[in-house]
Amino acid sequence: MTVAEKTPVTVSTRAAAKIAAILGKEPEGAMLRVAVEGGGCSGFQYKFDIVKEREADDLVLDADGYAVLIDSVSVDYMTGSEIDFSDELIGAAFKINNPNATASCGCGTSFSL
Repeated sequence: MTVAEKTPVTVSTRAAAKIAAILGKEPEGAMLRVAVEGGGCSGFQYKFDIVKEREADDLVLDADGYAVLIDSVSVDYMTGSEIDFSDELIGAAFKINNPNATASCGCGTSFSL
């Protein structure tokens, strides 16, 4: 099954606006890469990076005209998820609403399956 055949990951309106604000200050061609890595207090954690290059197997999402990239391995862990942005009294951060996660930590950056 290819990345395109999987349930896509979505980007909320709030997250798209924040991504556009961040990438709009970066050099032309900057993209946001979201990845899942081993680690964190629940087993897996999300990683956010600004990159200039795209891999052939990346899932590419549009966020107000800016690209959000997710590699094919991370898509397996994130299928059906929504990338959101939360701006609360305790802090502002990107949040992944992942229906595949069976547990997550209090800070919202790590999860388990």
